[in-house]
Amino acid sequence: MSLPPPELVSYLESVPSPHILIDTRYRILAANAAYRRQFGTGPSIIGRTCHEVSHHFERPCDQSGESCPMAMARQSGQRERVLHLHHTSKGEAYVNIELVPLSNAQGEQVFFVEKMEELHGAEGMQSQEGLVGRSPAFRRMLELVSRVGPSKAAVLLVGESGTGKELVARALHESSPRARGPLVVVECSSLTETLFESELFGHEKGAFTGATSAKTGLVESASGGTLFLDEVGDIPLPMQVKLLRLLETGTFRRVGSTALRQADIRIVSATHRDLADLVAAGQFREDLLHRLGVFPIRLPPLRERTEDLPLLVPSLLSRVAPDRAFTVSDAGMARLMHHPFPGNIRELRNVLERLTLLSDSDVATAAQVDTALAASLVLHGASRAGMACPTAPVLPAAGAPLPQHRTLRESEDEAFLQALAAHQGSKAALAAKLGISERSLYRRLKALQPPTATP
Repeated sequence: MSLPPPELVSYLESVPSPHILIDTRYRILAANAAYRRQFGTGPSIIGRTCHEVSHHFERPCDQSGESCPMAMARQSGQRERVLHLHHTSKGEAYVNIELVPLSNAQGEQVFFVEKMEELHGAEGMQSQEGLVGRSPAFRRMLELVSRVGPSKAAVLLVGESGTGKELVARALHESSPRARGPLVVVECSSLTETLFESELFGHEKGAFTGATSAKTGLVESASGGTLFLDEVGDIPLPMQVKLLRLLETGTFRRVGSTALRQADIRIVSATHRDLADLVAAGQFREDLLHRLGVFPIRLPPLRERTEDLPLLVPSLLSRVAPDRAFTVSDAGMARLMHHPFPGNIRELRNVLERLTLLSDSDVATAAQVDTALAASLVLHGASRAGMACPTAPVLPAAGAPLPQHRTLRESEDEAFLQALAAHQGSKAALAAKLGISERSLYRRLKALQPPTATP
């Protein structure tokens, strides 16, 4: 094993963030104190390979299904960055890895310096808070978060309702230099045109009837931190001009004041609507869209990351039933993984909370999952009938395979029939479990009856 220059080892030891030095055979030659504290698990690190320490892999990352920054640097000859799930003293965590190749006098790469930085707000294991997941779709999203987080760029989060946009906004904030500042959330959909300007920018005393004192707006409250504009597509058109001015100049005026104030904020916005369609309809300014969308990130719906359910389910159960050791059976988990979840994580949380109410034991059965899902489908069926169910990665039970593409109405009918078959009590009790009236229950039963043959 080649010995590293002592001055390089001394320099790494003085650096406050975790760093290691690696040779061309992936062996760790040196690890500073910060690395040993945060990632030093098990036997001595020196002499072991980086892929064995970081991932418990026997082979390099690029031969084990992971991206390898060393292989990338050997090809490019430049600094490379990747996001990895890394073993730490507290378990697996998402870590930003920045690798720099060091060459000798002949231009040959002889050493590599890796800097590690944990990505806050996201977990690759069960967690009571933050983003949770390991699926490819989830990791692609996190890679974008890790890239743009430390910058000042405006970020636009685009995704269906219930995909966790506020949690992603928090992860962006916590991975930025503004992490010690406030994260201020603006619920744009709840503000009327008359309230929006005052809430966002504040007002002076006497600015309008009822303004008995001066008020600090949300922009000022977010000073030094991040302003998160949730459901930005609902901002009234006249107010979009004032928001655009804030983004272009970094200045604003309180209502009733002529004095310009400086805004020291980073903007993160989110929407579940197609802003391009709103622009075409004249309901959203195109210049504002470009200002907000400097770095757009798409949040995957739950149906694109069903392999995350075994992590998400216990994580959410620890939040909805913290005082109860409640789990879902394997058969019940298979049912959950087949469900399309049009309401995404929010719907999953509701289903799990419903399960804790339906079950008196500590393990939810497949039949109880069917009942909880049937109630969920009743909620969505009326407004979403005919929407295609895009995936069915795991079959819910033994028997004939189900079609890969079905409408939500078909999924709803199947879950309803399963709940009906599993129920042993009265129709009134079944209706109560499903969260519908007896009248609606009988209408559903009648609708599912086969048509009578005509003579």
